[in-house]
Amino acid sequence: MMALEQATQGVVQAVVVHNGRLLLVEQPNGSALPSGVPEPAESAGATAARLVYELTGYLVDGSSTLEPEAAGADSGPAVLCQLLTEDPSDGARLAPEQIHWVPVAEAVGITPPGVVRDYLEGHTPV
Repeated sequence: MMALEQATQGVVQAVVVHNGRLLLVEQPNGSALPSGVPEPAESAGATAARLVYELTGYLVDGSSTLEPEAAGADSGPAVLCQLLTEDPSDGARLAPEQIHWVPVAEAVGITPPGVVRDYLEGHTPV
């Protein structure tokens, strides 16, 4: 029997943090987390990894799904991703100038409610 995670619904958001910076991509309404809709039977982690690669050329591992409330009530899951390659591959859908690494603290107002807060609470010494 397939795990329920395989039936991911809604838009999946990829939260890629590297060296204290968050990966954002340009969208028509401003910068946002890489996001998109899963393919049939694709898990949230696999969707996040695929989207980041297709949009930016960066190879990531969709390692853990954040709590549902972190992503916001109107969206699907947000997946914390580990960057596997520091240099993007050729063939990304977006041009380099459409891909931004923003300090995590500056991204609080850009990302969905709770995504950066949850990351900071889990990764910042108190």
